[in-house]
Amino acid sequence: MTRRRNHRVSIITLNTGRGARATSHPYPTRTPVLALDFGAVSVLVTTSAGDQVTGSDVAFARQLAREADQFARSVERSFHGLPNGRGVAA
Repeated sequence: MTRRRNHRVSIITLNTGRGARATSHPYPTRTPVLALDFGAVSVLVTTSAGDQVTGSDVAFARQLAREADQFARSVERSFHGLPNGRGVAA
């Protein structure tokens, strides 16, 4: 994956909570889809083409997995960081 060269135009923040979930949809005859649901908003992560996978798709999927794992570890560490289990103090 190459470094981003464009400046961000906008940022969308989707907060986790009760309605948030992530679901992987592997399909036997097409490329997989990762669905991220945040209540009324859904984000679908797909490959660059619905019928084939490129090296860039594999690199992005691996990067996504690494970053998601790091996010999960940070959330767990924050949750268990206080005696009341309520996460990082403000």
